[in-house]
Amino acid sequence: MLAAQAGDARAYDRLLRAALPFLRGIARRRLTDSAEAEDAVQDTLLTLHQIRDSWDPRRPIRPWLAALRERRCIDRLRRRAKPLRQAIPLCDLPDSDAEEPARALGNLEAAELRRAIASLPPVQRTALAFAKLAELPVAEAAARSGLTPGSIKVATHRAIRSLRRILMPHAA
Repeated sequence: MLAAQAGDARAYDRLLRAALPFLRGIARRRLTDSAEAEDAVQDTLLTLHQIRDSWDPRRPIRPWLAALRERRCIDRLRRRAKPLRQAIPLCDLPDSDAEEPARALGNLEAAELRRAIASLPPVQRTALAFAKLAELPVAEAAARSGLTPGSIKVATHRAIRSLRRILMPHAA
Protein backbone atom coordinates (compact mmCIF):
# COMPACT_ATOMS: atom_id res chain seq x y z
CA MET A 1 0.00 0.00 0.00
CA LEU A 2 2.88 2.36 0.70
CA ALA A 3 4.20 1.83 -2.82
CA ALA A 4 0.69 2.29 -4.23
CA GLN A 5 0.31 5.54 -2.32
CA ALA A 6 3.63 6.65 -3.82
CA GLY A 7 2.26 6.05 -7.32
CA ASP A 8 3.59 2.57 -8.12
CA ALA A 9 0.93 1.18 -10.48
CA ARG A 10 2.20 -2.41 -10.25
CA ALA A 11 2.12 -2.33 -6.46
CA TYR A 12 -1.40 -0.92 -6.62
CA ASP A 13 -2.45 -3.74 -8.95
CA ARG A 14 -0.94 -6.34 -6.59
CA LEU A 15 -2.70 -4.72 -3.64
CA LEU A 16 -6.09 -4.87 -5.36
CA ARG A 17 -5.58 -8.48 -6.46
CA ALA A 18 -4.54 -9.50 -2.95
CA ALA A 19 -7.45 -7.63 -1.33
CA LEU A 20 -10.12 -9.01 -3.66
CA PRO A 21 -10.58 -12.49 -2.08
CA PHE A 22 -10.58 -10.96 1.40
CA LEU A 23 -13.23 -8.40 0.44
CA ARG A 24 -15.34 -10.95 -1.44
CA GLY A 25 -15.32 -13.42 1.43
CA ILE A 26 -16.54 -10.89 3.93
CA ALA A 27 -19.13 -9.36 1.58
CA ARG A 28 -20.59 -12.77 0.73
CA ARG A 29 -21.04 -13.52 4.41
CA ARG A 30 -22.70 -10.15 4.96
CA LEU A 31 -24.96 -10.07 1.89
CA THR A 32 -26.89 -13.18 0.90
CA ASP A 33 -27.38 -12.11 -2.72
CA SER A 34 -24.13 -12.89 -4.56
CA ALA A 35 -24.69 -10.08 -7.10
CA GLU A 36 -25.19 -7.60 -4.24
CA ALA A 37 -22.05 -8.91 -2.56
CA GLU A 38 -20.03 -8.49 -5.75
CA ASP A 39 -21.43 -4.97 -6.21
CA ALA A 40 -20.43 -4.16 -2.62
CA VAL A 41 -16.90 -5.41 -3.37
CA GLN A 42 -16.74 -3.20 -6.46
CA ASP A 43 -18.03 -0.24 -4.43
CA THR A 44 -15.33 -0.97 -1.85
CA LEU A 45 -12.63 -1.03 -4.53
CA LEU A 46 -13.86 2.30 -5.89
CA THR A 47 -13.84 3.78 -2.40
CA LEU A 48 -10.36 2.37 -1.82
CA HIS A 49 -9.19 4.03 -5.03
CA GLN A 50 -10.70 7.36 -4.02
CA ILE A 51 -9.37 7.45 -0.46
CA ARG A 52 -6.22 5.31 -0.61
CA ASP A 53 -4.15 8.28 0.53
CA SER A 54 -6.09 8.36 3.81
CA TRP A 55 -4.69 5.01 4.98
CA ASP A 56 -2.28 5.48 7.86
CA PRO A 57 0.84 3.29 7.34
CA ARG A 58 1.23 2.97 11.11
CA ARG A 59 -2.01 0.97 11.23
CA PRO A 60 -2.78 -2.49 9.82
CA ILE A 61 -4.40 -2.47 6.39
CA ARG A 62 -6.79 -5.42 6.81
CA PRO A 63 -9.05 -3.73 9.42
CA TRP A 64 -9.04 -0.58 7.29
CA LEU A 65 -10.14 -2.57 4.22
CA ALA A 66 -12.72 -4.45 6.28
CA ALA A 67 -14.18 -1.16 7.53
CA LEU A 68 -14.45 0.14 3.96
CA ARG A 69 -16.18 -3.06 2.89
CA GLU A 70 -18.51 -2.96 5.89
CA ARG A 71 -19.63 0.56 5.05
CA ARG A 72 -20.30 -0.36 1.41
CA CYS A 73 -22.32 -3.43 2.47
CA ILE A 74 -24.35 -1.32 4.88
CA ASP A 75 -24.96 1.22 2.12
CA ARG A 76 -26.30 -1.58 -0.09
CA LEU A 77 -28.53 -2.92 2.68
CA ARG A 78 -29.93 0.55 3.31
CA ARG A 79 -30.63 1.11 -0.38
CA ARG A 80 -32.45 -2.22 -0.56
CA ALA A 81 -34.48 -1.43 2.57
CA LYS A 82 -35.73 1.95 1.30
CA PRO A 83 -37.84 0.57 -1.59
CA LEU A 84 -39.05 -2.15 0.76
CA ARG A 85 -40.30 0.40 3.28
CA GLN A 86 -41.97 2.43 0.55
CA ALA A 87 -43.59 -0.62 -1.06
CA ILE A 88 -45.32 -1.95 2.05
CA PRO A 89 -48.47 -0.07 3.00
CA LEU A 90 -48.30 0.26 6.75
CA CYS A 91 -52.05 0.01 7.08
CA ASP A 92 -51.91 -3.55 5.65
CA LEU A 93 -50.37 -5.19 8.70
CA PRO A 94 -51.12 -8.90 9.08
CA ASP A 95 -54.43 -9.62 10.80
CA SER A 96 -53.89 -12.98 12.49
CA ASP A 97 -54.57 -14.17 16.01
CA ALA A 98 -50.89 -15.04 16.42
CA GLU A 99 -49.99 -11.42 15.73
CA GLU A 100 -52.08 -9.70 18.41
CA PRO A 101 -50.13 -6.41 18.33
CA ALA A 102 -50.25 -6.30 14.55
CA ARG A 103 -54.01 -7.02 14.58
CA ALA A 104 -54.64 -4.20 17.04
CA LEU A 105 -52.39 -1.83 15.15
CA GLY A 106 -53.94 -2.75 11.80
CA ASN A 107 -57.03 -0.71 12.66
CA LEU A 108 -55.08 2.52 13.13
CA GLU A 109 -54.78 5.25 10.58
CA ALA A 110 -51.78 4.73 8.30
CA ALA A 111 -50.34 8.18 9.02
CA GLU A 112 -50.52 7.64 12.78
CA LEU A 113 -48.80 4.29 12.42
CA ARG A 114 -46.10 5.76 10.17
CA ARG A 115 -45.39 8.46 12.75
CA ALA A 116 -45.17 5.90 15.53
CA ILE A 117 -42.81 3.67 13.54
CA ALA A 118 -40.68 6.68 12.58
CA SER A 119 -40.25 7.46 16.28
CA LEU A 120 -38.68 4.05 16.96
CA PRO A 121 -34.91 3.67 17.16
CA PRO A 122 -33.36 2.74 13.77
CA VAL A 123 -32.59 -0.86 14.75
CA GLN A 124 -36.18 -1.44 15.85
CA ARG A 125 -37.54 0.14 12.64
CA THR A 126 -35.27 -2.06 10.55
CA ALA A 127 -36.17 -5.24 12.42
CA LEU A 128 -39.88 -4.44 12.22
CA ALA A 129 -39.67 -3.69 8.49
CA PHE A 130 -37.96 -6.96 7.64
CA ALA A 131 -39.39 -9.40 10.18
CA LYS A 132 -43.00 -8.21 10.40
CA LEU A 133 -43.88 -5.88 7.54
CA ALA A 134 -41.99 -7.86 4.87
CA GLU A 135 -42.79 -11.11 6.71
CA LEU A 136 -39.30 -12.50 6.14
CA PRO A 137 -38.03 -15.47 8.12
CA VAL A 138 -35.75 -14.40 10.98
CA ALA A 139 -32.62 -15.73 9.24
CA GLU A 140 -33.37 -13.81 6.03
CA ALA A 141 -34.35 -10.66 7.93
CA ALA A 142 -31.03 -10.89 9.76
CA ALA A 143 -29.05 -11.37 6.56
CA ARG A 144 -30.74 -8.48 4.78
CA SER A 145 -30.52 -6.09 7.70
CA GLY A 146 -27.01 -6.95 8.80
CA LEU A 147 -28.23 -7.81 12.29
CA THR A 148 -27.92 -11.16 14.03
CA PRO A 149 -31.02 -13.37 14.28
CA GLY A 150 -31.12 -12.76 18.02
CA SER A 151 -30.96 -9.00 17.48
CA ILE A 152 -33.82 -9.21 14.99
CA LYS A 153 -35.98 -11.06 17.52
CA VAL A 154 -35.17 -8.70 20.38
CA ALA A 155 -35.52 -5.52 18.28
CA THR A 156 -38.83 -6.71 16.79
CA HIS A 157 -40.19 -7.54 20.24
CA ARG A 158 -39.09 -4.15 21.56
CA ALA A 159 -40.54 -2.36 18.53
CA ILE A 160 -43.92 -4.00 18.98
CA ARG A 161 -43.87 -3.27 22.71
CA SER A 162 -42.95 0.38 22.01
CA LEU A 163 -45.67 0.72 19.37
CA ARG A 164 -48.17 -0.72 21.81
CA ARG A 165 -47.14 1.92 24.41
CA ILE A 166 -47.26 4.74 21.84
CA LEU A 167 -50.47 3.82 20.08
CA MET A 168 -52.46 2.10 22.82
CA PRO A 169 -51.36 3.80 26.07
CA HIS A 170 -54.47 2.60 27.90
CA ALA A 171 -53.58 -1.06 27.16
CA ALA A 172 -49.94 -0.81 28.25
